[in-house]
Amino acid sequence: MRPVRRGTRAEALGEYLRGALWALPAAAAALALVAGSLLSRVRIPPDSVLRPLAFAGTADDARQALIAIASTVVTVIALVLGLTIVTLQLASTQFSPRLLRNFLRDRPNQVVLATFIATFAYSAAGLYTVRATGTADFPRLAVTGAIALLFLSLGMLVFFVHHIVHSIKIDTIMNSVAAAAARTVRAYTAKGPGTDRTGPAPPPEAVVLTAPRSGYVQAVHPEVLLRAAAAQDAVVALVARVGDHVVAGPEPLALAWSHGGGPPRDAPALARALHHTVQIGPERTLRQDTMFGIRQLVDIALRALSPAVNDPYTGVQTLDRLSVVVGMLAGRPLGDDVRADRDGVVRVAVAGPAFADHLDLACGQIRRYGAGEPAVCLALLRLLTTAAASVTDADRRAAVDGQVRLVLADAEARIARPADRVAVRELGARLMAPRAAG
Repeated sequence: MRPVRRGTRAEALGEYLRGALWALPAAAAALALVAGSLLSRVRIPPDSVLRPLAFAGTADDARQALIAIASTVVTVIALVLGLTIVTLQLASTQFSPRLLRNFLRDRPNQVVLATFIATFAYSAAGLYTVRATGTADFPRLAVTGAIALLFLSLGMLVFFVHHIVHSIKIDTIMNSVAAAAARTVRAYTAKGPGTDRTGPAPPPEAVVLTAPRSGYVQAVHPEVLLRAAAAQDAVVALVARVGDHVVAGPEPLALAWSHGGGPPRDAPALARALHHTVQIGPERTLRQDTMFGIRQLVDIALRALSPAVNDPYTGVQTLDRLSVVVGMLAGRPLGDDVRADRDGVVRVAVAGPAFADHLDLACGQIRRYGAGEPAVCLALLRLLTTAAASVTDADRRAAVDGQVRLVLADAEARIARPADRVAVRELGARLMAPRAAG
């Protein structure tokens, strides 16, 4: 259990560091200090081929240059941080507060900030080196490095302005969220028949295993729990899905029972294995949560369809991206993640959302907010057309049909003019015609 626990903690730490604005700049500053220390030891003789690269001024000129570089970079850092805060505020208020995590994890922003911090740290440390020398024999190559970093920082500033302008475009935001959601679907759903799996039903004698802390279930790695359950001839069913919020103490995180019936032999040991299996954190992430990416896209559409914004075309664009994710989910196995031991006996079942849950999340709220706009209803029906083309399971076909009926019913009730309902009726009729024939 120990190695997996360390792996889980390392994974959680890596997830945190990828969204920390300080991590990469801190590493860059340390690297700049090491590079400055090494370059300050280099002395270039007059006949060296590197002599043209060396700083040609005096020690006082070098100090003035380093002071100017450090003060300039500090001003630029303040500008960059201000633009970043404005971008975060805009994304939170106009699109969705759940998108802030995506901007914090944006690697170009971290690289730009790291470049500026490294330039400042290098120049400030260089001031100490040049001042300590106090003669004509000072580290000229190290001063040249500070000037090179200044030009690199200027280039990064231009790149940052370009990147920040493009990163707040609604198309860029939707594409990045949809791409992240698609990666999660590919990584954490298996290829195979598009059916919904169901784990074993717990008996009345099942023992409740609670969560060690309150928060959101971010990831589940059932390998440790599988070994512990097989050793006790037990079965453990996680009732909380990835993305669910759990409360420490009263709320069950899982149920455990003996394979032959009755309570397990060592429930505390299973509880310890469960705590090593389930990672709980303060927020939802896209690591294994296939519904969180859909949630972010739906949030964008709801903001666009609100009376304060009234932008149905953005809602239509969001549904276009959602259709890609839903189309991927329609052809993959979903539902509970059921794990068996070497003998084929089911030992662990991790609750997971079925296809109908994903489809309702993608369509439900957008339909209720935008049913009065024909363009939104048509986009919903196009999404359902994409889903219908990929499903083969009867239950999934029923879920698609149910959503089509809801869209048509809400369109009839909310769209005032009969002429505006014609296109919605026609597309709905074409979508339902194969079902009626079948």
